[in-house]
Amino acid sequence: MTMSWQLLEEQQPELAAFGRLRLNGKVAYLATVRKDGSPRVHPMTPIIGAGHLFVFMEPTSPKGHDLQRDGRYAIHGGVTDNSGVSGEFFVTGRAHLVSDPELRALATQLSSYDPAERYILFEFDVESAGSTVYTDDGADRRYWKRVT
Repeated sequence: MTMSWQLLEEQQPELAAFGRLRLNGKVAYLATVRKDGSPRVHPMTPIIGAGHLFVFMEPTSPKGHDLQRDGRYAIHGGVTDNSGVSGEFFVTGRAHLVSDPELRALATQLSSYDPAERYILFEFDVESAGSTVYTDDGADRRYWKRVT
């Protein structure tokens, strides 16, 4: 059973709102698993809306090949400066290639840019999410994990 971003929104609305603020339309980092099992990290721009987490990419992208072979991923939206005051957010789960034209139209509508027709689209199902916000009192950490 796969879960979309919507479940995170329903169960942890504050964490989901923070994640959307840190990721949606911004450059974040996607970790995938290479064919030999080693990790690979790529910059990309997540699209969050209507209960979904999407990413468009070039069809020749190594990250797309990785995800089609092994859907496991981690996405990290880092802090904006050394103070860490903006906080960081991560999400993990499994991605799948989207072939549904209605979902593609939705992702295009939600996107902060105009994706090229040649781009492939992935939806990222959320299995866990977390945030860390750094304050004068230390680190405020929040975590959510889908219960199966």
